[in-house]
Amino acid sequence: MKFTEKTGKTVEEAVKSALEELKVTRDKVEIEVIEEPSKGFLGLIGTRLAKIRVTVKDHPEEAAVEFLNSIFKDMKLEAHCKTKLKEDSLYIEILGKDMGVLIGRRGQTLDAIQYLVSLVVNKDRENYLRVIVDTENYRKKREQTLVRLANKLANQVKIRGKDIVLEPMNPYERRIIHSTLQNHPYVQTRSEGEEPFRKVVIAVKQLSKTQ
Repeated sequence: MKFTEKTGKTVEEAVKSALEELKVTRDKVEIEVIEEPSKGFLGLIGTRLAKIRVTVKDHPEEAAVEFLNSIFKDMKLEAHCKTKLKEDSLYIEILGKDMGVLIGRRGQTLDAIQYLVSLVVNKDRENYLRVIVDTENYRKKREQTLVRLANKLANQVKIRGKDIVLEPMNPYERRIIHSTLQNHPYVQTRSEGEEPFRKVVIAVKQLSKTQ
């Protein structure tokens, strides 16, 4: 978490200094007074400054929704978000009409938005928070499509005995292909290439001599 410690003649003076450094408003932070100020003997000897710790509140949902609302405004879309924070993952469902523009071709726009939200949410965080952005249940539908595709292509590889190279996919989609075919008796998978053009290869499994 982002925090700072400041001193000042008064607690308020120290708080003001901390807020200026952190570039946030008072409602976005938690304030802990470490030491109260003291004027000391005759207001001179033993004078002690106020010391505080100001910590930015960890509300990733708010940061994500605020960022998404700015995107909706720029795209002139009427949409709103439902969020669910569970352990190390933040799930965001975007609700509205005509969400196809947010999904884009094969989910590319949705993936880009998800990536940007992840950058916003994880800025200055110590522990990485996985972000999943979805709309119109696209992620589930896409997963089902990829599972069917993986099984179909695996059958073709088995019959023809030739490897098949799929189109470039993001890491999430590649994991679905690998997971679907990880226990397949006749094919195996691997990834080749560099991002963002990394592809999955479905290859004939090399059986051992004992099989």
